[in-house]
Amino acid sequence: MALSYGDYLKVDELISLQQPLSKGPNGPEHDELLFITIHQAYELWFKQLLHEIDHLMVLFAEDEKFRCLHTLKRIRTIFKTLVQQVDILETLSPLEFSSFREFLDTASGFQSFQFRELEFLLGVKNPAKMKPYPEGSKAFVGLTKRLKAPSLWDAFLAFLSRRGFAVPLDVMKRDVSEPIKSDSELQDLLIMIYQTEPLLSEIMEALVDIDEGLQEWRYRHVKMVERTIGMKPGTGGSSGAEYLRSTLFAPLYPDLWNIRYRL
Repeated sequence: MALSYGDYLKVDELISLQQPLSKGPNGPEHDELLFITIHQAYELWFKQLLHEIDHLMVLFAEDEKFRCLHTLKRIRTIFKTLVQQVDILETLSPLEFSSFREFLDTASGFQSFQFRELEFLLGVKNPAKMKPYPEGSKAFVGLTKRLKAPSLWDAFLAFLSRRGFAVPLDVMKRDVSEPIKSDSELQDLLIMIYQTEPLLSEIMEALVDIDEGLQEWRYRHVKMVERTIGMKPGTGGSSGAEYLRSTLFAPLYPDLWNIRYRL
């Protein structure tokens, strides 16, 4: 029997996964399906981003400069899609969201282990973000692995080092489970690369694109939450918009931003 579209994509299984919990005289609240669909789509995109960035790190290790740039552009485009999906969520009015919010109980977007993995892989290392996950769980094990592994930034710096650039030794030997810190000596090197290596400067700009893309998504996310629930606590005991606001405008790769005034 020939393979069908539905069989290949597991469409029957896929469209059976949207199961609203709200109950009423006329069945589930109309708007809950949209909420579930959007967040399931986010999780699929998070899975794809992890897949693409893991691949990108292999490409850096193999010195595939042009394929690195191509993959960076794809990642940036996915981030644009994440931002665009906020537009759909913002069609939910506060009343529409409150019609089913109580049924979310303790469930919260803060519990998305794939997003935490994505943060760790990009370089936002913070073991405190592992607290919601029981020790020994799949999420905890996966995040522990990401915490202890090099980030995308580390892979990029190793790529530069293999190409003969003098990446500062203390930067190369840093504890990869710690957050990325700015380094003036590294900034000098990055400026030299911008001035002499057009392709590598494109790669660095593509890294800035991803950095900006994540910041843009965080900003749109916090404004969407403020529009929907204001300053109320989030579901699952989170602080909602207050916490989200604290994550704004923190760059992934500070040295790529700090050199701007010197170029």
